[in-house]
Formats: sequence, C-alpha cells, structure tokens
Amino acid sequence: MISRFTALLALGALAACANAIPDSNPNANRGVGFGTPQDFTAQRAARDAELERRRAPEANLDDQAIAQDTLNVLGVDSAQTTQTAQAPAPAPVGAPLAGTGMLAGVPTAADNPNISDEQNFDAVSSRQTIESDRDRLKRQSDAMQVATPQALPQRPGNSGPNIVAFALSTSNKVGQAVYTRSGRFNEDRFRRTCAKYGSSDQAQAAFLAKGGPERDREGLDPDGDGFACRWDPTPFRNARG
Repeated sequence: MISRFTALLALGALAACANAIPDSNPNANRGVGFGTPQDFTAQRAARDAELERRRAPEANLDDQAIAQDTLNVLGVDSAQTTQTAQAPAPAPVGAPLAGTGMLAGVPTAADNPNISDEQNFDAVSSRQTIESDRDRLKRQSDAMQVATPQALPQRPGNSGPNIVAFALSTSNKVGQAVYTRSGRFNEDRFRRTCAKYGSSDQAQAAFLAKGGPERDREGLDPDGDGFACRWDPTPFRNARG
C-alpha cells in the first residue's frame, strides 16, 4: 500500500515539473495573413491613404524640378514650352477653316477638323435647309469657271520628216524587202552607222531626211524594208487601231 502511494506521489511531482504543451495554432480566428479583420481594415485604409498622397500634385514636385533643370540647361523658356504643348481649342462646328484649301468654308467633324461631316445626315440636317442648299448650289454655280477649248498648235513646216505619218503609210513587216539596195551587206558598217544616233527613231528621221526610203546614202537600211537601224513601225500602227 505504501509503495503504491509513493508511486502516485512521484507521478504527481513529475507532472508538476513538466513544461506546458504549446498551442499548435496561436493565430486561430485571425483571418488570412494571420491578422484580425480590424488589422486588415486598418492596413487597407493606410494603403488607400498612401495612394491618394501619391496622386496629389505635390507628389510630382521632384519631377517638375528635374524637368525645369533640364530646360535651364538647354536654354528653353518653360513658358514657351507650356504654350507649345497646349493644343488649340477645336473650332466650332460649321466654322470655316483657315487658309484656302479644299475644306475651306466646309463644316468639319468635331473630333477631326480635317474631315468634312457633309456625309453625316444628322449633322447636316441640324444646320442646313432646302433653301440654304439651293443658295449654296447657286453660289457654287456662279463661281464655276468653264475652260474654253483652244486650237491645237500647228506643226511647223520645217520640222523634218514625220516618222509617225511614214509608219502609218507602210504595211510591210520589218525585214521584208521593198526597195532595191546595191552592194553587199556589211554588219560592222551597219552597226557603226546606227551607233551615231541616240535611238532608232532618230535614225529613221535622218534616213527619211536624206532621201529614204528609196535611197540609202549611209547604209542605214541595207535590207531595203524602208526602216533604218531595224526601226519598227508596229507601235504606231497599233495606236491607230
């Protein structure tokens, strides 16, 4: 009996000396982030106050000071830059535009002064009537100028052969002999002679001016088709249709 009593006393002493078991969740019922709902509300209020402070004009004083220092270094007047940066006030609808361009005096769209709103029925009907349209058409008709047709200038008689008229007077193909040529064909001489002219049109005009197509003094038409330096009359014939 004594030994059993002694054992109970020993167990009681050990229990008294043992450390308390710690709480496994000391932040229970404190919400997300381990804080109370009151803490969360206070933190959000502090954050909103900080954002409002940053939006205040005085928050940009440092940036304005830096910008002013930059303008001072560049030697630019801040008043001038402010005036340049300000956009001009839009002209009222229906006011004439400055200058004498195509849109001068024509009402323009409010969001873009370079575009006319004449195709917008609602916009036009609010400021125009049948009578105003009639008067405007009359003013435009009175201001219209009709160009008087003028006679074409006459071609001078001393301008030389007309290669177009010559092309239209022929029907043979390039290389088809029509005129008699004496002597043997010399390719080298033919190339050297044609090289003196800047184009086959110039060669044909010179060929006609010197007796062609019947005569060929320079050897520009050795095959006798009437066309110097392989000049082709086909484009002129096709243009006539």
